[in-house]
Amino acid sequence: MLFRQMFDQETWTYTYLVADLNTKEAALIDPVIEQVERDFKLLHELGLTLKYCLETHVHADHVTGTGKLRELTHCQGIVPVNAQVACADHLIQHGEVLQVGAIAIRAIATPGHTDSHMAYLVNGDRVLTGDALFIRGCGRTDFQSGDAGVLYDSITQTLFTLLDDTLVYPGHDYRGHTVSTIGEEKQWNPRLVGRTREQFIELMNHLNLPNPQKIMEAVPANERCGNVLIAQKN
Repeated sequence: MLFRQMFDQETWTYTYLVADLNTKEAALIDPVIEQVERDFKLLHELGLTLKYCLETHVHADHVTGTGKLRELTHCQGIVPVNAQVACADHLIQHGEVLQVGAIAIRAIATPGHTDSHMAYLVNGDRVLTGDALFIRGCGRTDFQSGDAGVLYDSITQTLFTLLDDTLVYPGHDYRGHTVSTIGEEKQWNPRLVGRTREQFIELMNHLNLPNPQKIMEAVPANERCGNVLIAQKN
């Protein structure tokens, strides 16, 4: 398996490339529109065929690159079920497994940051947590039908039931971290350790964070698979 973690500096977003080096099939998770040229060039250099672009959720901080990559590669755009994305090729369900060559990517419903969010367990040993669980943090819950209690349940009752040595690869990082483990986050994540569900809700409801700079552009564009022009017209 080839596994690459790529970074967009402007939005602090990680995009992940997963590929089977035998079949040359590949998937990109959470691509960013400004980095499509970078990602497409890497696919070409490595001789990979992009089969899927997967979204963890409808993003508010960046516009997805899925639409452009679909035009360039004829890949399928995969979005969590219940997301308002009619242009997606497939709405993925909890527990559903996508095959990229011999690599299994299993969708894990982890709502709370938004009401439709998936983490992706890759080959059983690493989980791409999107905006549900960060390294020593978690996603916010104050817009896009977010719910702090639901996020607490998604993390503690779903993600934290994975094996402790499962590698954690988040959708964003703001402090220079690249990877953690489930065991580390259970022990050291300050948003969760020692907090009851009620205490977590209280904390999350009083973060008082500013809205993402691109929220007015990103959400409607991502509901149209990254088509900014259509989103601006409507």
